[in-house]
Amino acid sequence: MTQQVKVIGIVAGEASGDLLASHMMEELKRAVPSVKFIGIGGPKMQAVGMQVLFPQEKLAVRGYVEVLRHYCEILGIRRKLRAYFYAHPPDLFIGIDAPDFNLDLELKLKEHGIPTVHYISPSIWAWRGERIHKIKRAVSHMLALFPFETPLYEKAGIPVTYVGHPLADILPEVPNRNAMREQMRLPMQSKVFAFLPGSRQSEVRNLALIFINTARVILQKLPEAIFLVPLATIETRRIFEEILRHCGGQNLPIRIQFGHAHDAIIAADVVLVASGTATLEVALLKRPMVITYKMPALSYWLLKPKAYQPYFGLPNILAGKFVVPELFQDNATPENLAQALLNWLSNKEAVTELEAIFTDMHSTLRQGNAHKAAQAILSYLGMQQGANK
Repeated sequence: MTQQVKVIGIVAGEASGDLLASHMMEELKRAVPSVKFIGIGGPKMQAVGMQVLFPQEKLAVRGYVEVLRHYCEILGIRRKLRAYFYAHPPDLFIGIDAPDFNLDLELKLKEHGIPTVHYISPSIWAWRGERIHKIKRAVSHMLALFPFETPLYEKAGIPVTYVGHPLADILPEVPNRNAMREQMRLPMQSKVFAFLPGSRQSEVRNLALIFINTARVILQKLPEAIFLVPLATIETRRIFEEILRHCGGQNLPIRIQFGHAHDAIIAADVVLVASGTATLEVALLKRPMVITYKMPALSYWLLKPKAYQPYFGLPNILAGKFVVPELFQDNATPENLAQALLNWLSNKEAVTELEAIFTDMHSTLRQGNAHKAAQAILSYLGMQQGANK
């Protein structure tokens, strides 16, 4: 008997969502081989067989000013996507992160009788908590990555499942730094810094020069230091290399890599990382770090008063306290960043304590994420959990 084809509409707005969604999609295909995915996604989702209606890059903007600049285009994409799903109703819609885009779309689709799952809770625990009322209207089921999120949704009467974080399943609990240095042909005795200036083009433009000048300050004290800069795309690599040439940094010991961010983190003694999902990757790989960020001043001053907590970085949020430094905006000077990075090198006891905190964090977040997410979704496809036909 031929199995009925199930269609899932899906939207992931940026690279981190592309990774999260792709593993969940693979699990769903194992359970329901005939399932089809259509919407907006990146290369990893496309590799699982997704039909893309609009390129993911169109949605990968951050901050009020940047969103306003692209507002009309983004609004047009959402309107066309909504019309498509009205005309070709999927069995289920899944919004992956991108709450400002997805929640409005989910609201309309749910009103139209299409079940909606939102994967990755908006950070209502950090700012804009009033969004939970809109979430209740828009979302049939929330999939939460962090354990402290579930009580918030249960209290509001929103179906929720804690699925853990996929990075905790993927990344090794005990990374082997010596083996990685051998593989990358890095001297064991050298002090190695991994610099991660972000996955978005705007982030690299804002941070590249600061990172390069931070390397210069460090080299004044550690002339033998090596800097690894993994960049996610051809375009972000081009931007970084252009800024490096423009500021005369071609002779600095900076090794630009295409991808392989996890390798660079494992090999490093300490990491300088742009605020975002990469901070969690660094924590799960048990490396000390300094978190930084720079955005247009207007965006920052509009966002800052809305924050409920004194920290922005995921490692500090998960720990419930400052366990790694955060240096943003005017505080993100090369001198400040260099000093904060060098402080980790001179305090082995603090590094050992941090590794223990990150090990506990890893254990909590390792939940078999993709399988848990797929199991929660199956009931909305009219399938029994554990279906494999």
